[in-house]
Amino acid sequence: MDRLEAMRVLLTAIESGSLSAAGRKLKMPLPTVSRKVSELEAHIGSRLLHRSTRRLTLTDAGQAYVDACKQILNDVAEAERMAAGEYSAPRGDLVITAPIVFGRLYVVPVTTEFLKAYPEVDVRLVLGDRIINLLDDHVDLAVRIGELPDSTLVATGIGSIRQVVCGSRAYFAARGRPKRPDQLCKHDCISFDGLTSAHAWKFPAGKTDEFVAIHSRLVVNTAEAAVEAAISGAGITRVLSYQIASAQAAGELDVVLSKFEPKPWPVSLAYTGQGRLPLKLRAFLDFSVPRLRARLSDIID
Repeated sequence: MDRLEAMRVLLTAIESGSLSAAGRKLKMPLPTVSRKVSELEAHIGSRLLHRSTRRLTLTDAGQAYVDACKQILNDVAEAERMAAGEYSAPRGDLVITAPIVFGRLYVVPVTTEFLKAYPEVDVRLVLGDRIINLLDDHVDLAVRIGELPDSTLVATGIGSIRQVVCGSRAYFAARGRPKRPDQLCKHDCISFDGLTSAHAWKFPAGKTDEFVAIHSRLVVNTAEAAVEAAISGAGITRVLSYQIASAQAAGELDVVLSKFEPKPWPVSLAYTGQGRLPLKLRAFLDFSVPRLRARLSDIID
């Protein structure tokens, strides 16, 4: 039995919620996944999992063993990085995650420049709006928008963004510009359900927040769709400032209600602070931080 592989299978099963899901993620037949976990339990002489038709749960022994497995696999990965020379020169695979639109607009251009400067580093860029665990998903670096609740991460600030209300000049010419949030009820609104409610938008009101009722004529599930609909004159939308930077610069969208905006959100590059920092990650940080700061500072206020 390959115990390291069996440990990886066990961790994947716990993270995925079932043996079948682990098999799909690992591209491994279900009987093989089940056999490897059973062999591990037989080797240890203790049951690690409670199996049910719905999900897997860890026994007390299994929880302690899984915690140890994570540390062991991290130590092995660290040893492999050292043996591969990742601490002597920037080389190897670098996994980065970022929000979809931010990644496309800012991270992709900087990453392509980085690849030209560092030919021995390969990057896997995962764009998605779901917050993932860097250790569990084996991610080296994450772009995070907003305050970081996880104190175990090391963060380097690269700027801030705002939550803005905007619409096209043609729409405002026909319907007028709202001067206060409570006037939004008289307008057609476009809601991006990844950021706002379709029924009420929240605005600061002194030391508290106030929910203002709106009428969403259109609800979309991506920021890009909300921006395009607003450009076309379908109504007023609420998105993040970087998502409309080019449209605003081109005069396609105007921001309204600026003095009622919430506090800006910080944008950070976050990574785990465990162990030595591989040179490939240090090289990317040194390369990308000043460039991303410059690009974010260009966003129109």
